[in-house]
Amino acid sequence: MGQGPLSGVRIVEFAGIGPGPFCCMLLSDMGADVVRVDRKGGRMAFKNDIPARGRRHVVLDLKAPNDVGVALALIGKADVVIEGFRPGVMERLGLGPDEALKRNPKLVYGRMTGWGQTGPLAEVAGHDLNYIAISGALHAMGRKDDAPAPPLNLVGDYGGGALYLAMGVCAALFEAQRSGRGQVVDAAITDGTASLMSVIYGLRASGIWSDERDSNLLDGGAHFYDVYKTSDGNFVSIGSIEPQFYALLMEKTGLKDDPKFAVHMNKADWPELSEKLAAVIATKTRDEWTALMEGTDVCFAPVLSMAEAPTHPHNVARQTFVEVDGLNQPAPAPRFSRTPSAIQGPPGGNGQESGQILESWGISERPL
Repeated sequence: MGQGPLSGVRIVEFAGIGPGPFCCMLLSDMGADVVRVDRKGGRMAFKNDIPARGRRHVVLDLKAPNDVGVALALIGKADVVIEGFRPGVMERLGLGPDEALKRNPKLVYGRMTGWGQTGPLAEVAGHDLNYIAISGALHAMGRKDDAPAPPLNLVGDYGGGALYLAMGVCAALFEAQRSGRGQVVDAAITDGTASLMSVIYGLRASGIWSDERDSNLLDGGAHFYDVYKTSDGNFVSIGSIEPQFYALLMEKTGLKDDPKFAVHMNKADWPELSEKLAAVIATKTRDEWTALMEGTDVCFAPVLSMAEAPTHPHNVARQTFVEVDGLNQPAPAPRFSRTPSAIQGPPGGNGQESGQILESWGISERPL
């Protein structure tokens, strides 16, 4: 039994890639007992597959009737199912929500897709970049005279996908405790990413945000909210939006007496002021600016690589990164005062423990 606020919750995860496994990592970190159903002959989790941490593994051939029966038995004992196949695949396997809820009326059935279960694109292939493209998010990111910049797959797969699925599953679990009835959670990355853009759409409707990239308050258009290159080829981030923080930035950069910088919210001046501030930042190394600004109310941070981030003093003090089984990785988040989360175990598994897992869930069937 894992520790955390979801301790005692049983989840059946049908193995996939991207946001589904990441969602299950979050739920496992919070204490849920996640049993991952891996396909016989399919890709197994490997040692450095961090989103696969904290699982137990059962290997099944979902084209074999006996193994489908084992999967249904697991579903019958579960609180949650998570699957990330294209619409219709689970139904064709005999494991769709109708069959699952018939067997387990309180079940929360979480479905993770890019386009959603319905709509003209529901049946076609896609990836994170495509999903955020039709939400308006991709168009809004990048420099003015360049193509939109792919934001890794953080905005779509993990922000608009996995996090919304996790929130939806937890909400449906809470409701099922009161009603005694389960339901399907249809988490589409297109929907979630559009939802993440709510504030930006509101600013645009108010005439405060332009569709032109690199010309707005939060997209690099403002000289006081941007990333700047230092003399050693590294970068620093500056976010001095509020007047008192901006005044401190002017002081630290020696620009407080330049009349051009006196009014920081005049958008017409932003391009010129960005160039001037960039020239000042380029006179010192990243470490020199860090020594001067970090820990002040400038709203400053050095831009760290993934190699550097785990050693930053703030991350070390909060144990933001932890080592498990020799693998350094991000620790569970968020933090709970009374029921702390924990990594339930390292990634990996070969299905050898299938019988033991089934027995622990009170299931007598065995895969072929």
